Amino acid sequence: MDHLIAGERDPKVLAQLARRRARRKIAELEESLEGAEFFTPEHATLLATMLARIDRVNAEIDELTTVIERLLAPYEEQLQQAESMPGWGRRAAQDALAETGVDMTRFPTGAHLASWAGRTPLDNSSGKRTGRAKSKKGNRYLGGLLGETAIAAGKTQTREGARYRRLARRRGKPKAQVAVGNTQLKASQLLADPGMRYQDLGPDYYERQASVRRQIAHHVGKLGGLGFEVTLCRIPEPEPGGPGDSQAA
Repeated sequence: MDHLIAGERDPKVLAQLARRRARRKIAELEESLEGAEFFTPEHATLLATMLARIDRVNAEIDELTTVIERLLAPYEEQLQQAESMPGWGRRAAQDALAETGVDMTRFPTGAHLASWAGRTPLDNSSGKRTGRAKSKKGNRYLGGLLGETAIAAGKTQTREGARYRRLARRRGKPKAQVAVGNTQLKASQLLADPGMRYQDLGPDYYERQASVRRQIAHHVGKLGGLGFEVTLCRIPEPEPGGPGDSQAA
């Protein structure tokens, strides 16, 4: 654009100024630049003004980013915790902490945090009739952020990515964004535990869960056919340092 503003009008010369990946499309660039001779000095003045405005905005963004980084420096640990979640980056972590704060002990559970953010349905009662109403008005900045992180998580090979894709196929992308965004907001409760990082369960989580359910149903059905009544109870995990650990050692 600088060369165009300076007076260069030859499409072939302008196309050769392309860099990096754009050089793969030299022919397309030459075709798109046909008619550059009609680019007048008035057009050049307008374009120069627009580019100068963009440069000023970028400079202001860089200046404010420096200020934000300085203010958030004491909360580097919380930022890294938030960044450990699928689909989250530095900017998303900064925006989330700016809206929720870093003290997650105020929320007993992740569901309380989601309710505070206005991400849960309201109860709608009229006499004996009860139902669900639309969600209350929440933090629109946090809502927009969770929509972006949910879409980004949907492109990852993680449990959250698998959940987004499953929901998007069955219920549509908007509902998948809301559901996965709510899950991510609840997972941000990990900020209440210093040093904790997000532990992904893997993109095959739902397939593994379905396999376990199928096996349970199969064996319970077999035992029921033999005349047994089956009651299932999960075996508790052994405590660290317990007898089981010493035997394994």
